[in-house]
Amino acid sequence: MSSNNTLDDDDTFRILIATDIHLGYLEKDAIRGSDSYNTFDEILKCAKTNQVDFILLGGDLFHENKPTRRCLHTCITMLRKYCMGDSPIHFNILSDQTVNFNTTQFPWVNYQDENLNISIPVFSIHGNHDDPTGAEGLCALDLLSASGLVNHFGHSQSVEKIEISPILLQKGNSKLALYGLGSIPDERLYRMFVNNHVMMLRPKEDQEEWFNLFAIHQNRSKHGATNYIPEQFLDEFLDLVVWGHEHECLIAPTRNEQQLFYVTQPGSSVATSLSPGEATKKHIGLLRVKGRKMNLQKIPLKTVRQFFIQDVVLADYQDAFTVDTPNVIKKVENLCHAKVNEMLEEAERERLGCLLTPEKPLIRLRVDYTGGFETFNTSRFSQKYVDRVANPKDLIHFLRCREKEQIKDELSVDYSRAVKTTAVEGLRVEDLVKQYFEATEQKVQLSLLTEHGMGKAIQEFVDKDEKDAIEELIIYQLEKTQRHLQGRSVITEQEIDTEIKRIRESKKNTTEEENEIKEAINRAKAHRLERGETSPDVNMSDPSSDVDSDQNAAPVRGGSRGRGGRGRGRGRGAKASEPKSSARGASKKPSVTSQSRSIMQALQGPSQRSSRSAATTSYATDDITIDDSDEDTSVVKARPSPKAASMSSCFRPSSQGQSQISRGVSFDDSDDEDDPFKGPGRRSRR
Repeated sequence: MSSNNTLDDDDTFRILIATDIHLGYLEKDAIRGSDSYNTFDEILKCAKTNQVDFILLGGDLFHENKPTRRCLHTCITMLRKYCMGDSPIHFNILSDQTVNFNTTQFPWVNYQDENLNISIPVFSIHGNHDDPTGAEGLCALDLLSASGLVNHFGHSQSVEKIEISPILLQKGNSKLALYGLGSIPDERLYRMFVNNHVMMLRPKEDQEEWFNLFAIHQNRSKHGATNYIPEQFLDEFLDLVVWGHEHECLIAPTRNEQQLFYVTQPGSSVATSLSPGEATKKHIGLLRVKGRKMNLQKIPLKTVRQFFIQDVVLADYQDAFTVDTPNVIKKVENLCHAKVNEMLEEAERERLGCLLTPEKPLIRLRVDYTGGFETFNTSRFSQKYVDRVANPKDLIHFLRCREKEQIKDELSVDYSRAVKTTAVEGLRVEDLVKQYFEATEQKVQLSLLTEHGMGKAIQEFVDKDEKDAIEELIIYQLEKTQRHLQGRSVITEQEIDTEIKRIRESKKNTTEEENEIKEAINRAKAHRLERGETSPDVNMSDPSSDVDSDQNAAPVRGGSRGRGGRGRGRGRGAKASEPKSSARGASKKPSVTSQSRSIMQALQGPSQRSSRSAATTSYATDDITIDDSDEDTSVVKARPSPKAASMSSCFRPSSQGQSQISRGVSFDDSDDEDDPFKGPGRRSRR
């Protein structure tokens, strides 16, 4: 691009977009421990070099819900190094900031704080890894927000209804409406969309003058009937959606032909699972917005560790060996050595001339030994590559295509095998619980609890270390069922069984079920606090906060999402828990023996605990060009302008059925475009 042809002026927003940075991933690993920190440093340095107006993060800044001291210290140090300074801010905020930043006692953007000197504001939503927890509903981002380093937005306080109020920004004559929604369990958010309980507010005046940008952190690809968010659920007045949570880098905006907006998926900046989606080259985006036009330039990340993955199907090599070939295991091992060496040679060629790229690449060889082949010793195989790869322990992965079996007796199923297979595929705990009870539904049914409730309780136990979550859910459901049966004067065992089954089926996938789960988890947290145990929130003075898992995240979903188990490779991860009500009274815990009583026995004694109900609060066309080149862009810094105070703005709800202005869109994938905002005139909408 020609430096004489100025790309930026006083009306152009310059925004750096990135998602799923996962600070602290494998930080105790001797080889890969600093990967996430090095890449975050590169991202912030890129923002400063390109003199962006602000940075937009799409969730999962931290890999763990409770980051270690090292992780927090490193993050704060880098934000202070790159985002504080004397450079002026060129845009104003027009919306009510007490609504936009409702999770802090300092409800205004950090650059307007007279005690801070911010040069690059950072706006971020939370993801499923760093989601709010505890009675106060706080997350690690709230620590950064209280310290004035990050502007945390998009936090919904209600599980019943969501109103998304945008941050209204203006730079010169350009107006930008920034919407955000932090991670919410996909099934719950799906149901809220279906019931029209999600509303995006719009300014009452000059609606067609605003460029509408939306940051979301949810499943994009389908992982079940309701375990994702279809793009069609989003309002059609949006112009660009920044989609976090999916780790595969698909940063070039794609157009949704039904809603007529664009979606960009930046992907993760560090590989948290060894899946094909993580092997794509990692990028961040430099977004320019002028009026209702936009230009997105993708910027390759140079500090990301190389990752190569190949699949080998042994049945395809019948010309070289078969199951009956003498020394077939040795021949298979030699084939794997050849494939690994090929990937290492390719990594070496790509790394030439790039000093920032880590020396040891990630290598993954998936070997399908279906057809009677035997496996070899992977530990002995990997010993030859200890000094050449970053992941010698999981270099080889053997797998077999599962043969469909006629299951005549559910109790004869080998569940240990089934769980092992699905875990490799990156399923969450809730998914495993659901599959288990689906397979055993006829003979080993749950009587009181639902599969969803049990899955959530186990999820809290595994990911949030809530040791009483399962026990509290069982006791709470038992108490509620006792009161219901006593109120209906049910006496005989047959009547009890029938009524319990009816109750269980009536509350499946309802708000009542969600509230019961939330109340049980609140009880577990309350009892932990009564015992004097530490809060699940980040504790800077607690030595236990340095404890971190070194295990790899489970493979990502659909190509790769951030966190499996807790990191859906997609991550695949633990679902974000909703903010909990802080109002709860003390209660006495029943003895453990009471849990083993039958329903009939339980009805004979009064409930030992008082019930607590969880409190819940409710609360148009553009010309678009995309720069698909990886080259850096020459930049001319915009003129300084004084910082301005925010003004209140009135909104009105958007209507999905409301007609919108027609959009005219143009693409330019060339590397030498002179005017990124040049495009054809508007055309009528189909």
